[in-house]
Amino acid sequence: MSAISGVSSLQSIQSSQANALTKTDSMKLKLAEATGFKPAGVSFAERLGESLNSVADSQNKAAQSVKDYELGREQDLSKVMVEQQISSLGFQLTLNVRNKALSAYKEIMNMPV
Repeated sequence: MSAISGVSSLQSIQSSQANALTKTDSMKLKLAEATGFKPAGVSFAERLGESLNSVADSQNKAAQSVKDYELGREQDLSKVMVEQQISSLGFQLTLNVRNKALSAYKEIMNMPV
């Protein structure tokens, strides 16, 4: 019996979360209409995801070029080194952005209310 009541309470929590999200979305739309605010086409989360995917792709490309050079498929060492540097710079930038965001979050959390 307790497992069934646990499932029903979980379902009620999920439905209340869905209702809250729906209300939040409708409030955002009403606020946007009232203020005349038109959101940009791409959200911050989408841009961040694209950037992370781009860094991951450059790292994969650099790793593949190193592998190709080691196997003798690629003869141009400078091309391999440039791809590695591009990958390294992208990763360093991503790491620095993460560190700054984390630092800003900690600073905000330590602010008195």
